[in-house]
Amino acid sequence: MAGPLIMVATFVGFIGAYTHALFGPELLFVGGALAAVIVTWFTFLPSFLFILAGGPLIESTHNDIKFTALLTAITAAVVGVILNLALLFGYHVFWPKGFAGSFDWISALIALGAAITLFHYEQNVIQVIIACALIGLVLSYIQLP
Repeated sequence: MAGPLIMVATFVGFIGAYTHALFGPELLFVGGALAAVIVTWFTFLPSFLFILAGGPLIESTHNDIKFTALLTAITAAVVGVILNLALLFGYHVFWPKGFAGSFDWISALIALGAAITLFHYEQNVIQVIIACALIGLVLSYIQLP
């Protein structure tokens, strides 16, 4: 469950540094990439240490309801955070100027195509992300509304 959270944190780190021109307007990608690496490192490191140190403890409490209930609640909270981020990103992608602005049909069609490709045709997630990014890049260069 930590994988999507780390990917979102990495993405947010990249976008934050990229939009704030961390190293100036000439090095937007370098600033974004460095921020993505730093965010990924500091997001992953505590999780890795907790798993390494706490793994044996968790396994020893496998049948104890006090601990399994707590872990179930934590899992539900993480799912809630991911859902909240998905809705927030969806809102900003599909309505880039807020609900008062127009709906971005092109982004919606790209998202629908990605969902069909992932769920119906069961394609690789990374390949779908790259394809969607390339489609968005091409469409931004030909200046579709």
